[in-house]
Amino acid sequence: QVQLVESGGGLVQAGGSLRLSCAASGSIFSINTMGWYRQAPGKQRELVATITTGGRANYADSVKGRFTISRDNAKNTVYLQMNSLKPEDTAVYYCNLQQRVFKDYEYWGQGTQVTVSS
Repeated sequence: QVQLVESGGGLVQAGGSLRLSCAASGSIFSINTMGWYRQAPGKQRELVATITTGGRANYADSVKGRFTISRDNAKNTVYLQMNSLKPEDTAVYYCNLQQRVFKDYEYWGQGTQVTVSS
């Protein structure tokens, strides 16, 4: 089993910044993809950004140029630096880990609220 614990959410004014962290523990394979997804009220959960253990990052078009995902493989931790935040970034942000050990596994954190006021 894998446990994901997020931190860093909160309330910020438009144009401000926040940094999310997610620490993974448990049965973590050396090759995996960690990332962030978000879900706003009344909307489906959507991809924000992912990053592989090799450092290859993928971003949603809506956050490109504003958000940066990074990771520390030694600490099994992924970060999301969010700059130039907009009210439409308001959502619950979920940490995600995907790995393949004979079959595909996917794990989710409990979520952290990010609220951007206008």
